[in-house]
Amino acid sequence: MNFKTNQHLVLASASPRRKELFSKLGVPFEVIASDVEETSVQAKTMDEYVQEVALLKARDVATKGKGKTIIGADTVVVFEDTLLHKPKDKEEAISHLTRLSENAHQVMTAVVIIQPDGREDVFVEKTKVFFKKLKRELIESYIETGDPFDKAGGYGIQTDGVLFVDHIVGDYNNVVGLPLASLFEKLLALNILKL
Repeated sequence: MNFKTNQHLVLASASPRRKELFSKLGVPFEVIASDVEETSVQAKTMDEYVQEVALLKARDVATKGKGKTIIGADTVVVFEDTLLHKPKDKEEAISHLTRLSENAHQVMTAVVIIQPDGREDVFVEKTKVFFKKLKRELIESYIETGDPFDKAGGYGIQTDGVLFVDHIVGDYNNVVGLPLASLFEKLLALNILKL
């Protein structure tokens, strides 16, 4: 499919996975990463937290990309009302994956679209992920690859972490980091993309 846009699109993310997913739309865009401190965000709910972080990042990039349409996102893994951030070390990665073993968790991605006139649109996509029972040696072997350390929850569904997943309910791409179908729908509704 060929989509058109008359806007200068900016993906406000350093994530190679988001860049790869967004490129599937086949429209020109540039990547400008934000350099804000995500841990400064305080919120009462997980929904609010992920939206505030995505807004913080997108607004930061909007100051660098005047006159451009900014698309930002943030993805979190929530287990039993607790955020499982990117693990800082091997022990935290083991803790995350041990907790997720034989359990369900939620992956939430907030997507922000900031138009050149400053108008902001935000939505949150949720996917439920069910893990198989993970043996300790499998967890340790996975951690040795180094894969968990740049991923919320300590695993990547698009890498070897897929071996832990029993099934999901919702959008697979959302777990990767960008709910592309919902974003596409929103960009069409806002007339940012045209068929």
